Amino acid sequence: MVIKTIFSGFGGQGVIMMGYLLATAGMYEEKHVTCLPSYGAEVRGGTANCTVVISSEEIASPVASEPEYAVLMNNPSLFRFQNQVQSGGTIFLNSSMIESRPIRGDLEIYEIPANDLAKQLPNNKVSNIIMLGAFIKKTEVVSLDTMTHALRETFGHKNPTIFKSNKTALLLGYDYLK
Repeated sequence: MVIKTIFSGFGGQGVIMMGYLLATAGMYEEKHVTCLPSYGAEVRGGTANCTVVISSEEIASPVASEPEYAVLMNNPSLFRFQNQVQSGGTIFLNSSMIESRPIRGDLEIYEIPANDLAKQLPNNKVSNIIMLGAFIKKTEVVSLDTMTHALRETFGHKNPTIFKSNKTALLLGYDYLK
């Protein structure tokens, strides 16, 4: 099993954090993992993406050409990555920010209004974690319990309130897709 995923959006939307959390959860499940972040020159506000490969066997290259999955947070990301996803692959769209839809008919599309859902929560800067919840629900690449553990280990010791808000966001995204 080899799962390749690209997370993409503007710098500041948390796409690097999504990749980091997925990679961390994959390691907790004792899978082989690579995580390759890429920042635009401007960082916040510029383009950012993160490629994560999770495998049951050793990974030969961290480059994820033709990923199975793309988690896209804005229009420029859709335009840039829709043609890189392999035929039959899946795209998760932040429909709060992406007005366009993929021009390809060979992809499965999940639309998650992550920014709108985040507005329901006290900390509305969690749209990335909402998207991550929806992603792990549909892909089952890691379990919800493992992702919750990764959130706790990443945020819990810094500020328990941040962990709680991220856990709430993860569950909101997880439960959004039936």
